[in-house]
Amino acid sequence: MTAILALDTSTPACSVALMIDGVVLEDFRIAPRLHNDLILPMVDQILSQAGLTLSDLDAIAFGRGPGSFTGLRISAGVVQGLAFGADLPVIPVSTLAALSLEGFQKTGKNDWLAALDARMGEIYLGGYRVNKTDGRYEIDLLIDECVVKPTALPAFSGQFDGVGSGWCYEEVLSSLLPTPPAHVLTDLAPRAACIAELALLHFQKADMVSAYDALPTYLRDEITWEKQAPRIGKR
Repeated sequence: MTAILALDTSTPACSVALMIDGVVLEDFRIAPRLHNDLILPMVDQILSQAGLTLSDLDAIAFGRGPGSFTGLRISAGVVQGLAFGADLPVIPVSTLAALSLEGFQKTGKNDWLAALDARMGEIYLGGYRVNKTDGRYEIDLLIDECVVKPTALPAFSGQFDGVGSGWCYEEVLSSLLPTPPAHVLTDLAPRAACIAELALLHFQKADMVSAYDALPTYLRDEITWEKQAPRIGKR
């Protein structure tokens, strides 16, 4: 049995998922500013639902960013604590890759320009190609993740569909693309279920890190994360 717990708090959505041999259970909620209160009870609830404990898991995955600075700190801190206490490896997963996978699941389209609203007139951006062969997902990075103004997209070619809150700038972005997108899904947020699916790919390649190295990816250079030994509370 392969069991992976995944969580994401990178946007106003808060979600936890548990993948057991390819079957995914998920708790997904839109809960702005309630992540701290909700995330651990949601973890406990989904593990209880499956009849598992942390020690039964093979790894813990989390949406490593980009996204809300506060949200990323919450998820990284929770994952560090859980993984350190249970001696589990951690799988950081791109939130933009997770959005691209969700776009593929919704439409069957392969190439996605995932964007999240970064505030201050900027967006977090990344391009991914998603495929599914013999029931297994494959995902490739086509455009490096970056933070840019919507009017200053990096140069690239190809046709992409759009997904994520950064497409609130749809008119500007579409005008700068080589070909306007056929699908724009602005209402989707990174989901722990998609993070779990991508985490399985990393797990199968033994692409994991220690709890100590489970760090957020902010993309903005001025934001830093100080590594500390995780604090373990009573559970």
